[in-house]
Amino acid sequence: MASNLPVICIMGPTASGKTALAIALKHQLGNAELISVDSALVYRGMDIGTAKPTAAELNAAPHFLIDIRDPAQSYSAADFRADALQLIAEIQQRGNIPILVGGTMLYFKALLEGISALPAADEKVRAQLEAEAMALGWAALHQQLAAIDPVAANRIHPNDPQRINRALEVYRLTGQSLTELTAKQSEPFPYKVHQFAIAPTDRAELHQRIEQRFMQMLVQGFQQEVQQLLDRGDLHENLPAIRCVGYRQMWDYLKGNTDYELMVSQGVAATRQLAKRQLTWLRSWQNLQWLKSEAKFEENLQAVISSLS
Repeated sequence: MASNLPVICIMGPTASGKTALAIALKHQLGNAELISVDSALVYRGMDIGTAKPTAAELNAAPHFLIDIRDPAQSYSAADFRADALQLIAEIQQRGNIPILVGGTMLYFKALLEGISALPAADEKVRAQLEAEAMALGWAALHQQLAAIDPVAANRIHPNDPQRINRALEVYRLTGQSLTELTAKQSEPFPYKVHQFAIAPTDRAELHQRIEQRFMQMLVQGFQQEVQQLLDRGDLHENLPAIRCVGYRQMWDYLKGNTDYELMVSQGVAATRQLAKRQLTWLRSWQNLQWLKSEAKFEENLQAVISSLS
C-alpha cells in the first residue's frame, strides 16, 4: 500500500550530473535513500567504464542495486521492477524518501508503467508455426488466430507473418490470447512520483562532457579493468555486461580487432549515441521537470526541493 511519502526520479543522459545531484539531494533532505536505475552499475568489477560512484561516495551515500550481479549474469527490466518496488516499500516503511537515479530509461518505464506478462520466444513453437504456414499458408493461420483472438486478428494484417506467428505462439505457450495477456499489465505504480531530468541545453557541451569523461576513464585504468574481465575466460562479447557502452569497444581492442585510436573514437561515439537515445526517451516523457546541467548546483537542488512542497 502506498504511503504519503513521495518517490523522486532523477533521470538524464550520461555525463549530465545525475549522481552528484542525487547525492546532494539525499544529504539535503536527510531522510532519503538512493536506488540506482542503471543497467551497467548492477555488475561487479565494472567500476571505471560505468562511471560508478566512488567508494567514498557510496560510503557517504549508499545506493541500492549497485554491484548485485556478476558480469556473466543477466538482469532484466522485470528483475529491476521487482527489486525496485520492494526497495521503495522498505524505504518508505522506514519513514524515508526513495530517490531513484540513473539513465536506463527502459527501467524507469518498466517501473512506472508496468510490464505485460507475455512469454519469452520459443524457437520450437515458432518453427512449428513456420512449418504449418509453409503447408497451409499464412492466411489459414490468420483464420486460426481469428478463432482464438478476434481482436488481435482484426489488428494484424493477414500478410503479416511475423505478428501472426507471435500471436499464435503466445496462445500455444500459455493457453491465453495475446489480447488477454496484454490486458494483464503489471499493477500500476502506487506512489506519488516527482520526475526530474537533468541535461545540458547545448548538445555540444554534452558531447564535450562525454569525451572528457571517456578520456578520464582511460587515465583511471579502464583498459586494465576490461583486461581483467577478458582474463577471466568465462565472458564473451554477447553478454549484456560486455555489450555496455565503452566495454564492447575496449573488448574489441584487447582482442586485437581494432587499434587504440579507433577504439577511443568508437567508444566516444557510442557514448554519444547512448546519450542521444536517452534524450529521445526523455523528450517524450510525461510529467517531467527539466533541470540544466550548466545551472548553478544550488539552483538545481533548490528547484527539486521546492517542487516537493
